[in-house]
Amino acid sequence: MDTITSMVYEKPVVIFSKSTCCLSHSITSLIRSFGANLTVYELDEMTNGQQIERALVQMGCQPSVPAVFIGQQFIGGSKRIMSLHLRNELVPMLINAKAIWI
Repeated sequence: MDTITSMVYEKPVVIFSKSTCCLSHSITSLIRSFGANLTVYELDEMTNGQQIERALVQMGCQPSVPAVFIGQQFIGGSKRIMSLHLRNELVPMLINAKAIWI
């Protein structure tokens, strides 16, 4: 948990992903399409990726990726992000986190 906290610290948007996950790619592309400043951690390419993935599961992220943090807060996975987007709530969250400026 401390590892995740330090990885999202002072970053407007963080996505924990796997390079082979199409949902992770889609969510990353969606958020990038708004011009958001984001950080993506590919867990399958990191030496401590399995440890981080276990911590994400313990936080309640099911499935473990994509796991999206906006403004240092865990928001959720692909279903939650798409739901926010469809309700026009995602962009305001990104603006409040200073990930985009409009």
